[in-house]
Amino acid sequence: MELNLDFKEIATSSMVLFAVIDIIGSIPIIIGLRKKVGHIQSEKASLVAALIMIAFLFVGKEILTLIGIDVYSFAVAGSLIIFFLAIEMILGITLYKDDEPESASIVPIAFPLIAGAGTMTSLLSLRAEYHVENIIVAILVNIIFVYIVLKASKRIEKILGANGINIIRKVFGVILLAIAVKLFTANINALF
Repeated sequence: MELNLDFKEIATSSMVLFAVIDIIGSIPIIIGLRKKVGHIQSEKASLVAALIMIAFLFVGKEILTLIGIDVYSFAVAGSLIIFFLAIEMILGITLYKDDEPESASIVPIAFPLIAGAGTMTSLLSLRAEYHVENIIVAILVNIIFVYIVLKASKRIEKILGANGINIIRKVFGVILLAIAVKLFTANINALF
């Protein structure tokens, strides 16, 4: 098997996943969960999130084929979801709100906070454009970053402050918006 490692694909995939996962923007949620239940198992949450994302990267396409949807249709739908996630980040509004978790187990942190619907959609959208091995490297890069953020969330909050976190969210929101437009235009032509 030939590896098609490409730094540009890895960098782009990493940026897409970083923006969608939005672990920096999730620091207030993580802090709140930590205060509520005490300890968050950073290692387990990171590992489970990585396994969910890698599994979905491989099995997601087959699930879509089973129900009769091609990757390009899913990528277009995904680009719309990513578009609305970007709008939320840029404007600071909430279009969709999950119920608050009652405990900080693997479930609320690994799924849906890290490996949520936006991440899954992004993975299949990326798969329509990039080599799988580059996406896996991007997942691992992001999981390492997620782990570091989970471990150091209190310190990061003190360093950045509320304004710093808001600025980072808005910058990544604009990047995510541009990526959504690119994914939409790249995949909409394949449908016609």
